[in-house]
Amino acid sequence: MATVERWLLPDGIEEVLPQQAAQIEATRRQVLDMFAAWGYEFVVTPHIEFLESLLTGAGQKLDLRTFKVTDPQSGHLMGFRADITPQVARMDAHSLRREGPSRLCYAGSVVHARPRSLSRSRSPIQLGAELYGDASPAADIEVISLMLATLEQAQIADIHMDLGHVGVYRGLARAAGFSAELEAQVFDALQRKAVDEVAALTAQLPKELARMLNELSHLCGGRDVLDTAKTVLAAAPSDVLAALDELIVVADALMLRYPHLPFYFDLGELRGYHYHTGVVFAAFVPDVGQSIAQGGRYDDIGAVFGRARPATGFSTDLKTLVSLGQQPQVVLAKGVWAPAGAQADLWQAICALREQGQRVVQALPGQANSDAAQAGCDRQLVQNSSGWHVQPL
Repeated sequence: MATVERWLLPDGIEEVLPQQAAQIEATRRQVLDMFAAWGYEFVVTPHIEFLESLLTGAGQKLDLRTFKVTDPQSGHLMGFRADITPQVARMDAHSLRREGPSRLCYAGSVVHARPRSLSRSRSPIQLGAELYGDASPAADIEVISLMLATLEQAQIADIHMDLGHVGVYRGLARAAGFSAELEAQVFDALQRKAVDEVAALTAQLPKELARMLNELSHLCGGRDVLDTAKTVLAAAPSDVLAALDELIVVADALMLRYPHLPFYFDLGELRGYHYHTGVVFAAFVPDVGQSIAQGGRYDDIGAVFGRARPATGFSTDLKTLVSLGQQPQVVLAKGVWAPAGAQADLWQAICALREQGQRVVQALPGQANSDAAQAGCDRQLVQNSSGWHVQPL
């Protein structure tokens, strides 16, 4: 690479300069403090680990987003984390092994070999929370409420919520006895709202079952869609009806808590179908094509670590929250400019100021007071007959 190009970064990989870094760190601290107030404990996961653990239950999309390397010590394939959720699931199942509900949260950089979309970063700072050990709708309601509180903390405006339940389609597909190939084809057609394709793919099924699968493309809209679904899917298997009832319980509780928030329901939207097992949800804002926060239920994710547990959670990108939020800009603290020198009394004066919480920048040999402004200082440490004192520059 030519010298003039050495400052270039790979597509989707960004550096964070001081002002933005301060804003990100301030938001991170505020959100983690809020998580703690809700009872969620902070954990830190490895940046790199064996691929078998990293991709557990995650499916092909996460596999394609994961950078892979060979560990020179063991010879095993390793990956840089592209999603922190499977790592936290291992902590719950294997490392903590608690009885009863466990609430964990995290905030850390991840790296994607492929971005989620063309406009997305490949180096997001993933922020999220997980609730393990409770299979009730109350856990889903808590996690979604925490996600909304996170967006509110970041002062994200004009949020729209999208909710669904993968159990509705999964139950109908199971009743239809789909092959893996046909299930994937119907799944793909439903995601694209390709009504004619869904009809063609289900034409050989029993009439009632084909009708219900075709209706999934149309079961989207406001809260009344769930009431319509109860009628349209009345003949569905019991697991489908149970999934619909769960979604109704979650929806009604959230609409009671957030009466002014727009909610959209889509029983044909199968976001994370191969990963999630129950309620799925996402938050959107106008003019952003992708969700800004998302999550859902993924029961038994810890089974491969020796302990299957109910689980639900959400994640978001901290950089996205900062870029979309309306928080006041963080003002970097001004400092005190101290002269160069190794005198004991000067060093003691600098240390005393720092212990008081002051920001003190000591000049290096050859630096003049004119360099103080660039160092972010608006005061200076000067000596007189009574010792060292701070005064304006």
